[in-house]
Amino acid sequence: MEKIFETYRGFVYPWEMDHIGHMNVRFYVGKFDEASWHFLAGLGITPNYLRKNQRGMVAAEQHIFYRKEVLSGDLIVIRSILDEIRAKTMRYRHIMYNAETNQEIAVMELIVIHTNTRLRKSCEFPDLIYQKGLERLKGYEQNCFPGSRTGWEIEGNISKF
Repeated sequence: MEKIFETYRGFVYPWEMDHIGHMNVRFYVGKFDEASWHFLAGLGITPNYLRKNQRGMVAAEQHIFYRKEVLSGDLIVIRSILDEIRAKTMRYRHIMYNAETNQEIAVMELIVIHTNTRLRKSCEFPDLIYQKGLERLKGYEQNCFPGSRTGWEIEGNISKF
């Protein structure tokens, strides 16, 4: 199973520019959001799975690091990697590249929570999804923190899930 894989490919349109002439931050978020759904589907968290099981994914924390300007007409690609999986949460990254130059242009780090949409509460990932996540972590554990299914403390505003 690939550790990092393509989750988005697109084009930057003139109407996505801000008053300075580069891509507005809201469009970074939109493209990263689309990449998230492809990333999650690769782990088995598909739209069909979510609907059928009354499940959802909630972004608890996200950070964007802007590296290079993105201009109208640029071709972009996003590749994603799982950094950690726990019983109810996961942490992953999206890396946006200029598809023509392969330069890194932005990175988004996310922590997401698996939820029961009927109860409006967090819930554990099914074993199959959890195991797919662990499989993605194999081979690069020294750079990550593959989690136990016992919980997760996060510094800052978010406590224990």
